Amino acid sequence: MVAFSLPGQANAHPHVFAEAQLRITLSADQSSVTSLQHFWRFDEIFSSTVMMEFDKNLDLQLDPSEMKLVSETVYASLADYNYFQIVTVNGKDVLMNSPPSLTTTFENDQLTVSFESKPNKPLMLAGRIDFGVYDPTFYTAIDFLTDDNLVVDQLPAACTRTVIRPNADEAISQNQKTLTDAFFNDPTGTDMSKIFATKLELSCGAKG
Repeated sequence: MVAFSLPGQANAHPHVFAEAQLRITLSADQSSVTSLQHFWRFDEIFSSTVMMEFDKNLDLQLDPSEMKLVSETVYASLADYNYFQIVTVNGKDVLMNSPPSLTTTFENDQLTVSFESKPNKPLMLAGRIDFGVYDPTFYTAIDFLTDDNLVVDQLPAACTRTVIRPNADEAISQNQKTLTDAFFNDPTGTDMSKIFATKLELSCGAKG
């Protein structure tokens, strides 16, 4: 079965590639984050693999029932990995609710995945907040091709927005003690792929 993370087969490099977009929506008073809207477009090779596996009637397209099965499979595959989301406040992980569902489509022979997730508790615009996506197994590489693919609706003037794209060599050097031979042989038990992920960082003054 096609999966986004295949722990038994993963090595220290990705096998699947996707372009990402992320839109962050805020409350009406601009004091808190209400939701994250994700959109991913997968590479043609992986997309064709999905097509071949789920095209049960062999008509070279996915009908609504087949596409529904794709969505259910993707949803289940991502559940154990927090849907590849990074959300932190001052370096501490923020618990996100599982999205109620996700949508998959094929556009120009490429698989797209979209879903919306919401914080488990109120996520105030205060301190340093980071958002991004990453696959902890290193099997899937999801990245934002341009900074404009990370959007915040109506960011208040009290906050600054920075896109952080880690340098791979610097990330490895700074985390050398953790990057052991065991990690390179089997990265699935670590969380180290997070250090290579592109992130949107919001820095906001404390809210009273």
